[in-house]
Amino acid sequence: MTVLEAAQSTQPDAPEARDALPPLRTRPWWQEVWRHKALYLMALPGIVYFIVFKYVPMGGLVIAFQDYSPFRGIGGSPWVGFEHFIRFFTEDTFMMLLTNTVIISVLLLVFAFPVPIILALLLNEVRTRVFQRSIQTVIYLPHFMSWVIVVSLFYVLLTTDGGGINNLLVSWGFDEVPFLTDPNWLRPLYTIQEIWKSAGWGTIIYLAAMTAVDLQLYEAAEIDGAGRWRQTWHITLPAIRPTIIVMFILSIGDFLELGFEHMFLMLNSLNREVGEIFDTYVYTAGIQNGQLSYATAVGLFKGLVGLVLVIMANRLAKKFGEEGVF
Repeated sequence: MTVLEAAQSTQPDAPEARDALPPLRTRPWWQEVWRHKALYLMALPGIVYFIVFKYVPMGGLVIAFQDYSPFRGIGGSPWVGFEHFIRFFTEDTFMMLLTNTVIISVLLLVFAFPVPIILALLLNEVRTRVFQRSIQTVIYLPHFMSWVIVVSLFYVLLTTDGGGINNLLVSWGFDEVPFLTDPNWLRPLYTIQEIWKSAGWGTIIYLAAMTAVDLQLYEAAEIDGAGRWRQTWHITLPAIRPTIIVMFILSIGDFLELGFEHMFLMLNSLNREVGEIFDTYVYTAGIQNGQLSYATAVGLFKGLVGLVLVIMANRLAKKFGEEGVF
């Protein structure tokens, strides 16, 4: 009998032989937790945060189906079913809110989403570490500024009352441009501010993904005559593609979640028609007008749409062979 035949004869080819193999011994779950206790301790603050500030407040979503009164509480407020949802979908403001939110979200996906990827690819090509770290520090700084500071900076630059940009335009013989009050400028300014504030910080994830690329691939490509551009296109981008897919799916989940503070600071009576979104409308209806149940119904609709979009994008990613989020 040859060595190959002997090896084949010891393999359990028959189903009965495979079934006769003893099961692998597994530890109880508490032993696994204790074994990795350091990791669980590091994750504990994040777990507590999500439980306290994300999952527990979800119990208050029931007021979307009630005529909620703070004096009666959740237990004493009468149930109205889907009355608030029907009202929201039949009002004229629904199409305005949906249109404004979708347009701005598409602008962010088309223009803001690729910028961190491009910046990360450019930074990855910098060979001088001191220069690379300096550029990273500069582009990270806007992330730590609040939206109040960011919008205020743009206000100082763009206002018609002594703004730097308009002063330059006038000195060059052009007319002043009402950037802050012209409805046509609201969405471009919103997109530019989002890019300026978040693009640098978003490069961290992609730069971390690039560190996992095998350097031997670049050396082999260079031997084959591939330049930096072809190495980036055929090695770096395919290597970080799973990270790009995951970040895109997460961005799709925030498709209707543009954030309240940024848009609220940019809104005024002249551009509200093109700038009112779901987040600012929830604040107006719920806090200013006291329609708590109605505002909760609007917020619940926005959250459900985000959940459906994440599930659909994740399934689509898996259909094309990607890992997805879950």
